[in-house]
Amino acid sequence: MQMETASVENRAGFTVRDMTKMAVCLAFCMVSAFISFPLPMTPGLVTALTIALDVTAFVLSPKLTFITVLAYVILGAVGLPVFPGGTGGLGRLLGPTGGFYIGWPFVCAIVSVLAKRSAMTFRWYALVAVVVGIPLTYVGGILSMMIVMQIDLGKALMMAAVPFIPGDIMKALLSAFIGVRVNKMLARQ
Repeated sequence: MQMETASVENRAGFTVRDMTKMAVCLAFCMVSAFISFPLPMTPGLVTALTIALDVTAFVLSPKLTFITVLAYVILGAVGLPVFPGGTGGLGRLLGPTGGFYIGWPFVCAIVSVLAKRSAMTFRWYALVAVVVGIPLTYVGGILSMMIVMQIDLGKALMMAAVPFIPGDIMKALLSAFIGVRVNKMLARQ
């Protein structure tokens, strides 16, 4: 039985531990998306999903992060109500906030690559999340709002980025704290 399990793991390139971590991160993303609320001046939602995406990037390798976040986006795109506000469907990817969803797998993989380049510390994780993760995430949202809503850059910035900056910084700090704690716990096992 052990040889059979090892053979399956080698062919897939993932260990059972990897797949378990991916499943937990995917579930964390889906559940955290339900914690969200609208702002009056934007189609975007304030959501706890931001925390889950960063924690996923801190805990998993870049490859596993990309696959996990892509799986999340695909599950939402096919109609499961896993996107912020309990929504789903391809229309979310094609709507004003679609750039956020499309960008998340790439942004999270980049955050994961950078997070792994230095010591596993709160300061490093927070720096990566705030300086790289937040701005790159906004790029997707700004572009999709400009294209779908046919608005200029200034309006898109005011709808996709500016109102979210303070909250996203706080969420990045919380995710850095959680990421360090989870990684320390996983290292002991």
